[in-house]
Amino acid sequence: MPRQQRKIPLSAALLTLSVASNPVFAESVTQSIEDALNFYHYGKNGAVKFDLNYRYENVDQSKDGVRALQNANANTARLRLGFLSPAFHGLQAYAEYEGNLAMQEDYNSTRNGYTGFSTVADPEKSELNQLWLSYAGIADTIIKGGRQRIKLDDDRFIGNVGWRQLETTFDSVLITHNNQQLFGLVVNTGYIGNVQTFTNTTESIQAPFLNINYKIGDYGNAIGYGYWLDYPEADTFEKSSQTYGLRATCCTKPLDSIKFSDNFGLVYTAEWSHQSDYGHGKTPYDATRWNFMGGLSAYNIMVQGAVEQLGGSGKNKTFDTPLGTNHAFQGWADLFLITPNNGIRDVFATVMVPFQRGDLVVTGVYHNFTDDTGRLDFGDEWDFQMVQKFGKHYSLLAKYALYNAGHDPAFNNVAGVPTLSSDTQKIWLQGNISF
Repeated sequence: MPRQQRKIPLSAALLTLSVASNPVFAESVTQSIEDALNFYHYGKNGAVKFDLNYRYENVDQSKDGVRALQNANANTARLRLGFLSPAFHGLQAYAEYEGNLAMQEDYNSTRNGYTGFSTVADPEKSELNQLWLSYAGIADTIIKGGRQRIKLDDDRFIGNVGWRQLETTFDSVLITHNNQQLFGLVVNTGYIGNVQTFTNTTESIQAPFLNINYKIGDYGNAIGYGYWLDYPEADTFEKSSQTYGLRATCCTKPLDSIKFSDNFGLVYTAEWSHQSDYGHGKTPYDATRWNFMGGLSAYNIMVQGAVEQLGGSGKNKTFDTPLGTNHAFQGWADLFLITPNNGIRDVFATVMVPFQRGDLVVTGVYHNFTDDTGRLDFGDEWDFQMVQKFGKHYSLLAKYALYNAGHDPAFNNVAGVPTLSSDTQKIWLQGNISF
């Protein structure tokens, strides 16, 4: 049975967001909070970090007009509270607590046993989210060791799954070399020993990685990478893989586009990746990923067309990204977090329209999904999002996803993910305060 909704007020969060809507008063209150949380008088860069995120999420799934699972309704509030020490002779430390409170738990969190409900992967858990020590005493280099957040490129291969209430962090060593004198060369290399997932589980891994990013003047960035993921525990063997890739890209924001006039610019991405079995992986395979995007910015409105294809040739023979922020790819309804057995081709178009000098951004996306040959219909999806920012510290979000399942008779057999046969609608409302 679902738990009764908890009557816990969010008056503090709502009051702060309402204060943010009054610019004069908000600036005064915000400055007072910043002064209280930053240790300007005791050393460089010391601070208390605070992030409160309230979210309502509704999931409605049906098959041939019949509800496949009970509708999910999740009212959750996540708090992150961290302490960043002042820098001392190049050394700096950080510790961060993260906890998620479920005020209404009519959903399958993957940890609560409510399997009759649709999934909202935000379990009610608390954890030590980050605990790291960094050293910046070497020119252009930062060495960081401990439990930490890692985000590389667009988070496709290594990211923190920042959309979920509990994020993914890594017990790891990360070395970042940033040489601006050498045309903006940034090299990230490191080793991951454990993954603390967004569902509050821990996975053992042996994962060296290398990411080299080189700025090509005003035309974007050229990137080369290698990720070697070896999962030594029996239940995760098949997640092991080695991936090599090349990426050229510019840019994610209209103002950063390649300008050919004052009000017009171009954006692009061209990427190729190859993946194969590695380490404890039991099934030999080879798979390829292609990712192409071209777009135009006009008077700060961004229009993009793109295709991303992940290859697959059977069970455990698919191109996968187990450490990536996969919610950001192949539809916000999250039906393709795991690549179908026959691979997937996602052809999609995106429109982003800013208002109020960029404080309000409206985004619409349309996806068409097939297998990697284009012959099997996996369905399509419409995604919409509105984000309203109030300065640097406050924001409101409304988000919607509608996935229409494919109707190919062989669809369920080749997809390998039974829930893909269900039409899915998701609604999110969110408020965030972050210092």
